[in-house]
Parts: sequence; C-alpha cells; structure tokens
Amino acid sequence: MTEIALDGYTLTSAEVLRIASGEAKVSLSTNAIPRVHAARSVVERILSNDETVYGINTGFGALVHQRISSDDLSQLQTNLVRSHATAIGDLMSKESVRAMMAVRINSLAKGNSGVHPDVLNQLIDFLNYDIVPAIPRIGSLGASGDLAPLSHMALSLIGEGQVLTDDGGVEPTVNQLSKNGLIPLELRAKDGLSLINGTSQMCSYLALAEQKIADLLVYADLALCTSIEARKASVQPSDQRVHDARPHPGQILVSQRIRQILHESPIMDSHSDCDQVQDAYSFRCAPQVHGAIHERLTSLQKTLAIELNSATDNPLIFPDLSNPGLHEVVSQGNFHGEVLALTADSMVSALFELGSISERRIDQILDPARSKLPAFLAKDSGLESGLMIVQYVAGASLSELHGHAAPRAVFSTSTSAGQEDHVSMGATACWNLLQATKRIAEVLACELVIACEALEFNDVEPSKHVVALKQRVRSIVPPLEGDRSTSSELIAVASEMLDSKWLARIEAEVGRLPR
Repeated sequence: MTEIALDGYTLTSAEVLRIASGEAKVSLSTNAIPRVHAARSVVERILSNDETVYGINTGFGALVHQRISSDDLSQLQTNLVRSHATAIGDLMSKESVRAMMAVRINSLAKGNSGVHPDVLNQLIDFLNYDIVPAIPRIGSLGASGDLAPLSHMALSLIGEGQVLTDDGGVEPTVNQLSKNGLIPLELRAKDGLSLINGTSQMCSYLALAEQKIADLLVYADLALCTSIEARKASVQPSDQRVHDARPHPGQILVSQRIRQILHESPIMDSHSDCDQVQDAYSFRCAPQVHGAIHERLTSLQKTLAIELNSATDNPLIFPDLSNPGLHEVVSQGNFHGEVLALTADSMVSALFELGSISERRIDQILDPARSKLPAFLAKDSGLESGLMIVQYVAGASLSELHGHAAPRAVFSTSTSAGQEDHVSMGATACWNLLQATKRIAEVLACELVIACEALEFNDVEPSKHVVALKQRVRSIVPPLEGDRSTSSELIAVASEMLDSKWLARIEAEVGRLPR
C-alpha cells in the first residue's frame, strides 16, 4: 500500500479519496515537523510566561473572558471535546470520516495551529489502523468550524465515544485502542480546540463530491453523444469554429470532447446530407450548457485545492523566533465556511441544469413524432409500454435534484450569545452536494439506457467510444424483448456512473477524452 505524506501544502482531492477508501496509508511529512514544533513552542512559551491568550488559557465562544488556571488547562480541553460532541442524525460513512481525518491532519500539519505532535500521531495511527470514529452527521453550522462532528472524532482520540466496526455497527473506542496497542490521547493546552475548530467535515464532503462530479461530467458527454447517435442529431453544433467565436473554456472543452467521441462515427456519416436543418436545443446547445456546468466544476476544484491546504482553526499561530510576543497569536475567522458553502450551492444548481437537459433528450428520443422511432421504444407499442416509465423515473430524480438545488448558504442563525452571529451552513451545503451526485447519476443512467435501446433500431454502428460505453451498459441491461422491470438495472448503471471503472476501461480501449 502506498503512503501519502501530509505536509499542509500539497494534498489533493484524489489523495483524499485514496485515503478515504483505505487505498493509502498516511504519514507526517518531514518538512512539516519543524513547523509543528515551532508553533507548539509558542504555546509553551505563553503558558510559561502566564500570558492570557484566547484558546490557550481562556474559555471559548461567549466565555472568552473567563481565564482558566494552568492546573485546569488539560481538563478545559477535555471538557470542550465532551461538551461539543452533541451531533445527531445518521452516522457519517466510513469514507467520509476517513476523509475528514485526513483533511484535519493536513490542516494541523501546516504549522499554524500549535497542537502537540501527539495529536497528529494519534490521528495518523487511527487512519493507518483503520480506527474510524462513529460520528453523527448533523451538528455543524459551518462556522467556528465543524464543531460537533469534529468533537466526536476528538472524543475517540481520547479513548471515549464509539467507533465503527467492520460489520457496520459500533463499539466503544477503548476496544479498538486496546486491540491495536494504542492508548488514549492526552489533550494539552489548545489541542482540543485545534481538533474541533476547522472546516474538515465540509471540506471532506466537497472533496468526495468533486471526484464523483469530475467523472460524471465525462459520462454526461458520453451519454449526450449516445443520444446524438440514437436520435441521428448533428455534430455540426460542436464545430470548433463555433466555439472559437465564443471562447468560454467550458464549451470549448465540451465541444472538443463531443468531436472526439463522435469522430469517424458511421451513423454521423450516414446522415451528413440529410435535410434536417436544426436539432432541438437539448442537442444543439449541449456544448454551451454542459460547458457552463464544467466551468462550475473548475471553480470548485480551484477552491477545494486551496481549502485542502489551509489552516482553518482559531486562533492561528505565526511563530516569530526573532521577536516573540503576543503578536504571534491571531484570533480570526478562517474557520468560516462561506466559500465552501457558496461553491457547493453553485455546483448543485449546475448539476440540476445537467439533469434538466438530459431529461429533455430522453423526451426527444421516446416521442415517436420527433424521433421517428417506435413509441417509447416498445417492440409492440400499445400492448407494451417499453421504456415509457424510465422517463418518469428520470423526472422524479430530477425533482429531488431540484430540491437539492435550493441553496443552503442563504440561511444563517446567531449562536453563542451573539458572539457567533453569522454562520455559513457549509457542512449542510457540501453534504447536500454529495447527495446530489446520486440524483444526477440516476438521471444520466436513464438517458443512457434509453439511448442504448434506441440504437438497437439503427443498423449502422455508432462511434467507437459509444460502442465501448454501450457494451458496458449491455453487460447490465439487455435489449428489450418485451416489457420487464428495469429498476435494478437503472440502479446498477447509476452506481457504475458514480465509479470511475467504466470510464477508465473505455478510455484505455479507445482513447482518453479531453479534460
């Protein structure tokens, strides 16, 4: 198993996914160790000089003015973790928790948090021994960090709370600590606050969503091209000259992808001289729509790349060895998740548009008046309904996706006696985006199944990329021989589209598509 060294500066969402799925172990980069020790030395100096600094020897939130004696600092941090571990709802998935832990390690490794190295070592051991805290999902307001969920993580680090078991249940943390020869973490000054005060839950959801969306947008273009072939629409709207005349990066990329997918398509060649002047917008304007959605993904990726390698707790420490003093500790708001919340909300809206145009292409194929194909692709229309209800399913999933598209960041609530008077709801927004990926996969699966069935009525072979994709679909969904339930088939195709395996195999066989 490969090892990913976390240094606070170079973590990628692809690496987060590998750690989350258990495909990589983690370590602390040797470059990060001096920074961690330097920041910790500032905390130790403050304690030895009996200085008063928020987060180190004061209360928290509205209790900021309460000075805590040096004898109680360890208990202060333990109390903080215990009192804030109040999350509710379904448990986070194992993948999401592992991603959250990796993001938290990387943030602390940046060297601006002042945690004791034991904190990082315990987190790393948990990941490498696959000890996964049981964390209820709901509780973060997306400001002051993801306090409640991260507190459940911290609770396990100190040997309390529960962890997930291999059979999907939970058990006391101490059981797995003992099994793996570990001892509970002792929290020192500032350790607890640094563990729970950050954007790690929302960032982990965003990272997991980004990896799925990046593949889904390629699948969406493949499904589009399958529909173009099935409907005998034109590839001319993807002419390079068209998009050079309006050079938005997204539509240039998507048009290039369409041209490559449909390159040397026998079906496209067979009707190059047909009398149909223009296709419906859902085909003709696909580069503009899919391209705009791709630009939302590009924006998300830029934001995520920054956030994955950011220090997001409070206060932050900036060691100044030549001039030590209180200026080394800064109370600020890097824990506020507004940028992640707005990014996630924007991406969900874009995914709804992707589902909307996909559903319209479904309608174009199933309507015999426009497609010149049998009604609903039934072998015996009237006696049989064919794939009529698959469009209904796409519409139902699209309706749920419309609900996901309602922005989460537009709601705030004042907490902590008015001290924390504006929050982002970033954790809610990023989790909502992750759920939305399931709905868009379902809509695209419906389009793909219908387009593949429509191709059965064409004696001419489609392009190589479409043939390769159709072969994968046919491994799950055989051609219609009469009416049957397609429920399990649609679910399976949607599941495959949330995975990268089909895409990797198709590109290995017939060529990688532009990214």
